[in-house]
Amino acid sequence: MENPQYSVGMNNYQQRVWLLRHGETEWSRSGQHTGRTDIPLTETGRARARAVGRSLAAKEFALVLSSPRARAQETCRLAGYGDVCIVDDNLQEWDYGAYEGRTSTEIQREAPGWSIWKGPLPHGETIEQVAARADRVIERALSADGDVALFAHGHILRVLSARWLETPPDTGRLLALDTGSMSILGYEHETRVVRQWNLVPQ
Repeated sequence: MENPQYSVGMNNYQQRVWLLRHGETEWSRSGQHTGRTDIPLTETGRARARAVGRSLAAKEFALVLSSPRARAQETCRLAGYGDVCIVDDNLQEWDYGAYEGRTSTEIQREAPGWSIWKGPLPHGETIEQVAARADRVIERALSADGDVALFAHGHILRVLSARWLETPPDTGRLLALDTGSMSILGYEHETRVVRQWNLVPQ
């Protein structure tokens, strides 16, 4: 997949993109693939979302975007950004199709060697489709006049990070991301880098 060309202002290399993965749900705890199914946070997930808010310490963002899924929006609200959040459909999780609600172990019993990064996903999205959505989010973030916060999900944020680094989308397989975690993408000089990864506030 070719890398799109993004325009970055001369003074924009100080910009940071904060990735906030939603708090724990029953399905994330059990390892079930959760794409379009709306599942609420557990109490642990809600506590972790509030801890994210304490760590952010009311930091001001030029733009706050959230997935339309309830678990991401609830995390955003509990972190203190519900009033300024804009829902972006491009941030919703990978559509797992027929594998929605199933664990990798269950899927591999009928499809040995299967992984989300290699596919296939019957009736779901291809990795190229997920990457195209991630590219649109990056383009929107780069148009903001300052730091950006993205409240979303594990796989879409991992693909987005791979695209930020201008690498193939399946590079995301190397970027483990816990629920209720904070990560920061940014620059070193003019090179896109990971500034911080998978910090889990307590």
